[in-house]
Amino acid sequence: MSGRRRAIVVAAAATVVATVLAGAPPAFAARGHAPAAPTALTVDDRAHPLDVEGTPWFGWLPRDVDPGEAQTAYRITVTTSGGTRVWDSGKVASDQQSYVPYTGPPLRAAAAYRWTVRTWDRTGRQSPAATGAFETGISDSQWEGAAWIRRATTEADDYTLARTEVRPAAGRVVRARAYTSADHTYELYLNGVRADRGTSFGYAGEDYYQVADVTRLVTAGKPLAIGLRYHWYGSGQGRPAGSRGALLKLVVEHADGTREVFGTDGSWRVARDTRFVAGAERRNGEGDRVERQDARAEVTGWNRPGFDDDVAPFAAAEVIGAHPTASAPHLIAQETRLTERRVTPVALRTAADGTVVADFGVVIPARPEVRFHAGVAGHTVPIRAGYTLTETGRVATSTLLSQGTDMSFPYLQTDGAQEFRAFTHLGFRYLEIPDAGEQIARQDVSAVVVHNDVPHGGKATFASSDPTLDAVWEMMTRSALYSVQEAFVDTPTREKGQFLGDAANISYATMGAFGERDATQQAIREFLRSATRYWNTGDDRGRYNAVYPNGDGKRDIPDYSLMFVDWVWRYWLETGDRGLLAEAYPAIRDTADYVLRHIPATGPTAGLVTELAGGSGAYRFGIVDWPEPGRFGYDMSAAARTTINAQGVDVLRTVAEAARALGRPAAETAAYDGHAAALSEAINAKLRRPDGVYVDGLSATGEPSAHAGQHSTSYAVAHGVAPRADLPALAGHLASMGMKQGPMTAHWLLRALADAERPDAVLRLLTNADDLGWADILAQGGTFTWEAWTLDPGSNFSQSHGWGAQAVVDVQETLLGVRTAAPGAARIDVVPPAVGLDRASGVVPTQRGPVRLDWRRTGSGLHVDLDVPVNVTARVALPITDGKGYRSVGPSRATYVGIENGRAVFEVGSGRASFRPTGTRPR
Repeated sequence: MSGRRRAIVVAAAATVVATVLAGAPPAFAARGHAPAAPTALTVDDRAHPLDVEGTPWFGWLPRDVDPGEAQTAYRITVTTSGGTRVWDSGKVASDQQSYVPYTGPPLRAAAAYRWTVRTWDRTGRQSPAATGAFETGISDSQWEGAAWIRRATTEADDYTLARTEVRPAAGRVVRARAYTSADHTYELYLNGVRADRGTSFGYAGEDYYQVADVTRLVTAGKPLAIGLRYHWYGSGQGRPAGSRGALLKLVVEHADGTREVFGTDGSWRVARDTRFVAGAERRNGEGDRVERQDARAEVTGWNRPGFDDDVAPFAAAEVIGAHPTASAPHLIAQETRLTERRVTPVALRTAADGTVVADFGVVIPARPEVRFHAGVAGHTVPIRAGYTLTETGRVATSTLLSQGTDMSFPYLQTDGAQEFRAFTHLGFRYLEIPDAGEQIARQDVSAVVVHNDVPHGGKATFASSDPTLDAVWEMMTRSALYSVQEAFVDTPTREKGQFLGDAANISYATMGAFGERDATQQAIREFLRSATRYWNTGDDRGRYNAVYPNGDGKRDIPDYSLMFVDWVWRYWLETGDRGLLAEAYPAIRDTADYVLRHIPATGPTAGLVTELAGGSGAYRFGIVDWPEPGRFGYDMSAAARTTINAQGVDVLRTVAEAARALGRPAAETAAYDGHAAALSEAINAKLRRPDGVYVDGLSATGEPSAHAGQHSTSYAVAHGVAPRADLPALAGHLASMGMKQGPMTAHWLLRALADAERPDAVLRLLTNADDLGWADILAQGGTFTWEAWTLDPGSNFSQSHGWGAQAVVDVQETLLGVRTAAPGAARIDVVPPAVGLDRASGVVPTQRGPVRLDWRRTGSGLHVDLDVPVNVTARVALPITDGKGYRSVGPSRATYVGIENGRAVFEVGSGRASFRPTGTRPR
């Protein structure tokens, strides 16, 4: 794994000391139990997807109670919902248990299928079959006449209601599916019940459609009111302008085999959703608008049967055309799903002036709701959300504390009982209800928390002997989860756009903490589309948009383009998804060539990446860190920046490794390996001081920077550039500086310290409330990671910024000690820290199942309990204390490998394994 964490343990060392271990190798020959039926069946990483496009990719977790077990073969069958067999893989000799492709005949569109999988163990015994289900999506030619419709308007903030009423046939309904797309957000109602909510913020040809199971909402022979509310609000951060409008196809299947299709067309009626006040002011400079609601103007009953839509404000819908159209030539099945959870405040406070303020305990991305019992028509309640409170107990509204965002939800009441329900979400902790005109109780206030769904049961856990570390872990995991809505967002409050740097950082955390896959796959593909759309010729090749999708078109940041390569590789290591690696390879190879194009052969900066083209203003030639205070004085005038050069080495090495993984020609891999070695040599020759510390770069005339920031040395270590012999001294230097990198890049500082075997320094940075960092955020009352470590006057930085959550992986890999060692976690490394914590325990979700580790430190060594999933091999490296060794105890007995770097090394297969210190000393 060159360019990544250096292995602390290796295959059997020549200096094996057999007396360190009293245990014996595991016995593999015994014929034990047959494996149980596989579990956690997925298609395209989802348990029961309704919109599989192209080749289905199957996954499962084999199960076996016998220790040291592995899958040696599998068999998959696919049948129609009626039981007709479509495909039988036969018995396939393989340990592959995820991203197994369907290779049968073409599947029908919009059809339901069932599938089974059984596995064989090491002794040739087979499992019972496990059964899963999936449904296929539809292509652009299969919308069966459904047309894009819209309300004729030029409003910049378009809330539209669209409806029709039908009567399905009398035969019993056995299946009903709604296929829906709209720019930018929609809600689908059937007979007044919300059946689906979705979003699509893509460019023309890159928009999404979503599929909903609505069988329970369709009654045979009864009137069915179909209603759509959509919100289009033009271009902005995270969304191109797109085309206002909506598209729906509702398919109803009956028990007698008949099938009905109801689609949007010219018979639909549309009206402005007057509940939302027209001409509302902007919340901020990113294109969002304040959501003003007028309950008096709500169109009641519009989504129920019998509503009279022949009168104003309803009119005939404008038909754009049957799908596909010029403005919507292609739709993509949505991989991700938003999940919603209603929460109530943890407390209700009363400000000095009597204003009721709801406290939700932590910052949440949510749509607020307030119930009123005695409203007065025309009375405005200026509901406001916020992060913090003033000294008088009101929600703080300063620019600094809301990142320049007007976080109000002005609500005009009607008479009597009613409920305010926001349509769009913000990130906030507090919600105040001034001038309510009545007593507000805790049960009258709630919020709908929204974030992308994650696999059921896939959440990581962590607990340790350090309460501050545990609190930091909780904040980071929550921040990561709450930073993924329509996409990975900069912040759920202001810039809901998907920045590449933010997305990569948050993705590392969500993959590690939740076993998330879909949002990462979707985002990687979206940035690949940015390369196809904007960076496809000449010197542009190899670059990606800094934000995508986005309203301002072509815009990049050089460091972010380099980060993309590491992100693709990290995804490959975590998942083993060879298909996406192959899909991304042409683009990341272009990125390697982009790096090489900027290495001059002659001149003052010969051999170094120099003025890597891209960015503008404060981002020109690279961002280094952000916001600006997070650079801590980095020399931005350097033409050959050390951070960019270290990333360049990583890009070149990673592309070589990807080429090897994909079986590319040997000459291709050797060329990129050679370029990486040459660039690494140039960095060490020209950017390193005599004491080994790295300066920030070289000027255009070849003078070394006078500044040697923490970024430069941490990047050189973390990206495998610094000589191994220098690591102890460099780690000491980095640790002595405290925190001198921003949340955006702090992960690389933690990685550098871990690579130099300084887990104590990693622990210190994560838990020191007297220095900048995560513990300091907690000490200041923060509950979500921030954009910057400080909230300086005029800085306008976000208090809900998920990119600092990337350190989740550092807790798992360095302080717990579980690391993925082979693509898809076929092998894992278990390397508890030699110093620091007294104990730690946790569950780490991997592609092949959860790894459980519990260790505690004693005077003679560690007591370690480990649970390894079936089909996984763990390499366990335990620090030797005072020359004493370890013994392996059952039920899964480990094989002793040897001693490496002061650690006793074992290999163990699946099941529960324990290791205990012994008094035996090596000879």
